[in-house]
Amino acid sequence: MKKQHGFNLVELMVVVAIVAIIAAIAYPSYTEQVRKARRAECGGGLTSLASAMERYFTVNSTYLGAADGGDPTGEPEIFTSTCPVDGGTATYNLTISAATASTYTVQAAPTGAQTKDKCGTLTLTSTGLKGVTGADAGVTRQDCW
Repeated sequence: MKKQHGFNLVELMVVVAIVAIIAAIAYPSYTEQVRKARRAECGGGLTSLASAMERYFTVNSTYLGAADGGDPTGEPEIFTSTCPVDGGTATYNLTISAATASTYTVQAAPTGAQTKDKCGTLTLTSTGLKGVTGADAGVTRQDCW
């Protein structure tokens, strides 16, 4: 009798099941790490927008007028309005949510694939106070920044 070499169907199905279990565990973890990396990148973009606001204040002695059309709120005229700041598919929209002559608050609202992020909208004030709004229950500022 000739001996045959190879895999039988049961062995192949066991391997497929093992790969499926590993993928089911790994994929959610991977997507969460991608969201976390995008959030960190946009946190840097939000800090850069705050720096642009400070430069605007140095020249104009007010934060008013830094948004499109000279409004106290809206998309920034002095900086890009999306993250990543160097282009690509937008994951956050940057806006000036409140500005007065002496204070401001800027925010990064998730968009596209990032809308499922547990942290919601990131905020940063003229005093350097970092915050989150619309975050999932139990998520703190320290978890997101």
